[in-house]
Amino acid sequence: MTPLQTEIETRLATNEPDVEVLLAEVLGGRCLRVFIDHPDGVTLELCERVTMLLGDMRERYSLEVSSPGIERPLTKPAHFRRFVGRKARVRTRHPRPVGSPSDPAARVVRSFTGELVGASENEVTLAADGGVIAIPYSEIRRSNLIED
Repeated sequence: MTPLQTEIETRLATNEPDVEVLLAEVLGGRCLRVFIDHPDGVTLELCERVTMLLGDMRERYSLEVSSPGIERPLTKPAHFRRFVGRKARVRTRHPRPVGSPSDPAARVVRSFTGELVGASENEVTLAADGGVIAIPYSEIRRSNLIED
């Protein structure tokens, strides 16, 4: 999680304690995109309230606040645990080997798509094309659900 996301979560915790910040990312250095969730769902009114609470950030960025949509971002261990059994794409910071080193079809990749089969406090386990792979959260660059 980025310091910016932590700052946004802290600020929202006081006025909108039921809002969960799923992902806060800066795109192109100019746009701050914030995906939020709420137990009762995300409405336009909720997005407007969050936008107003982050008003000073609009001085530095254009601000987009929205629901996660179908391809919901997964950024925390609790997100991965909640969606065990669903299909996800996980992109890693560094290339990882797939398959046995003795297999001529073995390769090194950065993106894995498959079923989430487990999630501990330290890593997520994914049943992907190359078999079952455990990926430490520290190695995940970006991840999201994939529509079945």
